[in-house]
Amino acid sequence: MKVAAIQMVSGVSLDANLSEALRLLRQAAACGAELAVLPEYFCFMGHRDEDKLVLAETPGLGTVQDFLSDAARDLRLWVVGGTLPMATDDPQHAANASLTYNPKGKLVSRYDKIHLFRYDNGRERYDEAAVLRAGDTPTAFDCTGADGQVWRVGQSVCYDLRFAELYRLLAADILLVPAAFTFTTGQAHWEVLLRARAIENQAFVIASAQGGTHENGRRTWGHSMVIDPWGEVLALQSAGPGVVMADLDFNRLRAVREQLPALQHRRL
Repeated sequence: MKVAAIQMVSGVSLDANLSEALRLLRQAAACGAELAVLPEYFCFMGHRDEDKLVLAETPGLGTVQDFLSDAARDLRLWVVGGTLPMATDDPQHAANASLTYNPKGKLVSRYDKIHLFRYDNGRERYDEAAVLRAGDTPTAFDCTGADGQVWRVGQSVCYDLRFAELYRLLAADILLVPAAFTFTTGQAHWEVLLRARAIENQAFVIASAQGGTHENGRRTWGHSMVIDPWGEVLALQSAGPGVVMADLDFNRLRAVREQLPALQHRRL
């Protein structure tokens, strides 16, 4: 199955972000992608954390959800909508939700980010829990490729990457990691964590990132990539908007798991 990890440098204009996302999705579709994954906060990165609350959508109703559904249907591909803010029963907190649409434009999966990022090194400070509500449900869906092969796809978002137990629970063939890693933490840990998750779960990883300096002054690490079950980086883009394409071979997945059956050797 041909897949695309889409990298963006999202700004403060919803319309501009959606226009850019559509351009990149069209590029992915033109290159033969069957599954395209947008980055975390693809639709909006505001000046303040609270700004995202204004855009929080209710299930089945909203500009961003309509955009994702229409793009998936019109381009005839699976689209994973990075994340977008979804309303909760608390107006001061939204869910950071990753929505998946099939080629008919139907919503097939929603995953609310479970682990919320907090970081303070004296110069940079982040606390997602101030405006986000954590999810509590590991989520996976089945994706059928053009050849009829069914892949089990596990969902995660950004900071989830540091919690290996989540990926064990997902028990998936493909692991998704839409993200907006900071430049500081990304430079130190992004690739090594992604490759570790691929190796220990013997799964493909599609990591779609924000990558550049944003209008709000934030700098994200980028380095969107696709990794195979042996930990090999198949494709990568370091910075700036773009489409990272790779072919996922189910036979490769099967061979790795048969040659080194580590998943069968688990004891704890």
